[in-house]
Amino acid sequence: MLTFVGLGLWDERSVTVEGREALREADRVFAEFYTSKLAGSTIDDLESSHDIEVEVRDREGVEQDPGPILDAAETGDAVFCTAGDTMIATTHVDLRLRAHERGIETRVIHGTTAAAAAASLTGLQNYRFGKATTLPFPYAHGGDDVPDSVLDTVDANRERGLHTLCFLDIKVDHELAETDEYMAASTAAGLLTDAGRGDELAALVARAGSPDPVVTADRLAALAERDFGDPLHLLVLPGELHYIERDALVELADAPADLADERLA
Repeated sequence: MLTFVGLGLWDERSVTVEGREALREADRVFAEFYTSKLAGSTIDDLESSHDIEVEVRDREGVEQDPGPILDAAETGDAVFCTAGDTMIATTHVDLRLRAHERGIETRVIHGTTAAAAAASLTGLQNYRFGKATTLPFPYAHGGDDVPDSVLDTVDANRERGLHTLCFLDIKVDHELAETDEYMAASTAAGLLTDAGRGDELAALVARAGSPDPVVTADRLAALAERDFGDPLHLLVLPGELHYIERDALVELADAPADLADERLA
């Protein structure tokens, strides 16, 4: 059996009760933290809290060399876990399909995601989000600006009145990064400002799932000048706002009222 467990958003306590039971009952527990991480805890915290030993795999060890994971699942109960949800945004469908090719039974125990938190914390309605995008570090895509694909996604969503969730780049064990890097929202806002979007409204969410998440909204140029602390961060670029969404951004995220009014449907 191979069980995919989403660990949730923040620390070792964010996993569901069902996920915790799966971790504790497994013969072996594998994890990857190159797509995201539990910013509020360490591997040691996860192991000691759930009385388990976690075998961390890098990208190659999941995508190119999944043999040890599949072998463990073929002969016993194995868990593969990630921050968030293992099948939403950070998808591991390929690993699940490889398990099925070998006749290994699988199941998924979901964890809450950054996408759900972005809607919940900002007050923007989940069904009014369009296609999400990821803003990469300039060095990661060989340029010094925002890729056209990112701007095209935002514009296409706005043409339909939809919000855009913008994930911010993470580089863990990357050949171009000297250390692990997590793009800050101020960096992302600065890149978008340089791309001519500085006057546009954006909402920031920092450390979703923690006891003290930061949620704020302003012009991108203003957000670029502020420090929002430790990772993980994300941005939401609103489309048309329902009046309740407008009120939520003003009251819950301190958005300038006149700026929010400009986006009212």
